[in-house]
Amino acid sequence: MTTRSHHGGRSEDRSNGFPRDKLTDVQATVRIFDPETRSGSVFLDDGTEIPFGSDAFDAGPLRLLRSGQRVNIQVTDDAITVITLSTFPLPG
Repeated sequence: MTTRSHHGGRSEDRSNGFPRDKLTDVQATVRIFDPETRSGSVFLDDGTEIPFGSDAFDAGPLRLLRSGQRVNIQVTDDAITVITLSTFPLPG
């Protein structure tokens, strides 16, 4: 199912809860993090859960995440590509 969402005056196509276009400086909250696989998931502020893999974690400067931490994420092509603490800038 595809729905339309409006953020800051622009419309985004959302399929399966993921924004279709590249988002930068989107904040989220860590739901779970596995330090062995360096992967986990986050909640967007609207409650949508998005998983992330080790590539997204390794793209930032982090060594560990804890449930409940606020993070900045970048989403490209339905996947989180970078995750870092909300007090750190996104690379690039």
